[in-house]
Amino acid sequence: MLTSIFSSALLCGLFTSGGMAWVLGFVALAPWLHSLRQSPSLRNTLLSAWLMSVCYSAAVFAWFGSAIGDYTNIGATAGVIILLLAAPLFQPQIIALALARHLTSRRYGQLLSALAGATAWLACERLLPKLLGDTLGHGLYPAPLLRQLAEHIGAAGLTLLLLLANEAFAAAWPAFRRQSRAALKPIAIGLGMPALLAAYGWVSTPDDNTQEAKPLRVGLIQSNLVHYERMRTALGAEQAVRQILDTHYAMSYDAVERQGADVVLWSETVYPTTFGQPKSRAGAGFDQEILGVVRSARVPFVFGTYDLDSNGEYNAAAFVSPQRGLIGMYRKTRLFPLTEYVPPWLDGPGLRRLLPWAGTWQPGNGARIFPLQLHDGRDIPVLPLICRDDIDTQLAIDGARLGAQAILTMSNDSWFSDYPRGAALHQAVAAFRSIETRLPQFRVTNNGFSAAIDARGNIVAGSLMGEQTLVIGALPAAPPAPTLMVQWGNWVGLACTLFLTLLAVTALLPRWQPHPAASDMAGKNVTPQSGTVAVLPLAARISAGLLRTAARCGLLWLAFAMLLDDSLRANTLAQTRLFGMLFLLPEACARLILRAFAAQARIVDGELRLQSGPHILSLPLAEIAAARLWWLPLPGPGLTLQLRSGQTWRYGLALRNPADLAQALGPLQATDAPGWCRSMLTLFTRARESMRHSKLEHPAVKYLLFPLLLALPAFRLHQHIAYGSSFGEYYSFGLKAYLTTLCLWWATWAIGVATSAALLRMGMESMSLIATLLRPQQASDSRYLIERIGQIALYLGMPLWLVWRMTGSN
Repeated sequence: MLTSIFSSALLCGLFTSGGMAWVLGFVALAPWLHSLRQSPSLRNTLLSAWLMSVCYSAAVFAWFGSAIGDYTNIGATAGVIILLLAAPLFQPQIIALALARHLTSRRYGQLLSALAGATAWLACERLLPKLLGDTLGHGLYPAPLLRQLAEHIGAAGLTLLLLLANEAFAAAWPAFRRQSRAALKPIAIGLGMPALLAAYGWVSTPDDNTQEAKPLRVGLIQSNLVHYERMRTALGAEQAVRQILDTHYAMSYDAVERQGADVVLWSETVYPTTFGQPKSRAGAGFDQEILGVVRSARVPFVFGTYDLDSNGEYNAAAFVSPQRGLIGMYRKTRLFPLTEYVPPWLDGPGLRRLLPWAGTWQPGNGARIFPLQLHDGRDIPVLPLICRDDIDTQLAIDGARLGAQAILTMSNDSWFSDYPRGAALHQAVAAFRSIETRLPQFRVTNNGFSAAIDARGNIVAGSLMGEQTLVIGALPAAPPAPTLMVQWGNWVGLACTLFLTLLAVTALLPRWQPHPAASDMAGKNVTPQSGTVAVLPLAARISAGLLRTAARCGLLWLAFAMLLDDSLRANTLAQTRLFGMLFLLPEACARLILRAFAAQARIVDGELRLQSGPHILSLPLAEIAAARLWWLPLPGPGLTLQLRSGQTWRYGLALRNPADLAQALGPLQATDAPGWCRSMLTLFTRARESMRHSKLEHPAVKYLLFPLLLALPAFRLHQHIAYGSSFGEYYSFGLKAYLTTLCLWWATWAIGVATSAALLRMGMESMSLIATLLRPQQASDSRYLIERIGQIALYLGMPLWLVWRMTGSN
């Protein structure tokens, strides 16, 4: 265990060091996760998690402990010791992962326990935000291709993929040591994660609207003036402010007159007193002086200062226009605890004596948008963020929703002066706000790192740490197309929390008890061709059934919407988003429930035995009076067992071909339909379950291969019309653009096939029900004929429709 922990901690430390070390993120935690699989008890699991949190903190955040020690004047060593002692508080997600894996592994098996651990990590980070806003996904910032998927899943989603890759490699290790082919599948999954990220990054393209916009040119003033308190002590308050302002005036003159900046941006709290509400005559003079400089420069200035109202002081950013003067103040929302402010429930004279440096600033009230009125007549709405504001994904999302076209970030990173890893982490976290919202960002600090960051997270202009320099950044500013993160918010953490809640609810359902003869599980698998059987308590069946119903209704709604709305048929991105939200999401949740209750069914020694991991549920065949097929196949085809005692067995069995299991168990007497229509629905259900699906009904054939075959000729026609030849887009814009368009056509046809199949299924089920009512003795024959007509309508009708459209286009 110790070797695994030390190995993982060392790899995590290397992973966060930057450069090509990002590759290690996909394997760094695998040694520790492998050791967790061997932990037999809760005590050992918690001990392992505690040790991992300590070693992880030492390897990744030792610099933070040193910075705390220097800031509080207790010394770097003491700061590191405090950090390590409080490691479970700083890194609670490690404890959450280990605990979730241990509690779920025995009930749900290794696959769902791995997923539970990964989602527990994300849920913990959502519910208990980190001081520095860090998550594993930020370690992929040095990989430009791999980080682009964050526009849909955020940095949290990248963390989830990293954790799942680590789980896959941890699962592969035992089989790999045995030289077993069983290692190939988890290795393929582990390698598939970076491949997926790289593929998306390769095909994703910048928004044409923003790329064609006129650049916004911003001068970032990095003065390298730090330790204002020391300056105030050495020079006096007035002279310290005088030196700070004179330095910024000179550098701002260079930015405007020589570099042609449209806007000048100073760092956080650069004007260390209230602006617009002077506390002294000298302060009033400085205020007027700043207003005069802005009027002379004829460009807007944005700078960090203080604000004041009846509730107290605020860390703020002032927006000053050359025409209108002070147009507004943004107040910092995310204050640093125990330094900038103290939570009211914790505040008091005793704490103030213990922490004399603790501030009294008040938090702001969220994202705000301010207009930058440029000398060329443009009005550009921007979102200001101050220091820790840029670690809050939701603030950036709120700003994008309010119409921001750029982000202006101000920070005072002077306490990182001796710890550049901290400043580099802060900049990487801030850059993800641009990727998630596709907004350009201009970020200034007083001593580094300052940068202009484009919508893909690339640094187009930047500074080094500890230098006095002027950074000029020019980036296009225009309304970007809203990303999935902007539309749905920081949804991955919420989805993980809901998933854990679902697992917790299922854990409250009746649990299987080990069978004393578990070692005698040698017998015939009842349904080898149908895979696993889901053994569903009533609550689980209702939950999965409602999710499947929502998915099917969503698919039907999308089908009718596409039929009636021409604009939706032409908007592939809107179709994809609706398809994912209305169908794929509830369908995935339903499958997870079925997976959680999955088991293997066998008949052994006159008993029906259902095994899921170490848990076995047995039911003597002599107690079964009848097996009743579900007339309503939700969450899928299945059956209910009627006992000789007259009661219904409390578990329902969901499987692909329930008639096979029913025949093995005994006579199939009826369905579970209501009594007034039981006879008719029994015939209808038996006819449906007697059907054997052809290979054309396999999901890979129906929803992947068939849409691709339809998409290829349509894509070729599009290439000829738009670019003059089959490879016109490739010759004009390259392979990346060509394959991106092909994938969009493929996705469009896949959604079209899925919605068409849903409409056909609704029609076929209705026709089968009517045929059963009219000719009950021939229900099976009618069902067979209707199913074949449906297949012909799908597999022949859609190609014929495509040919007709292509002929009409020509």
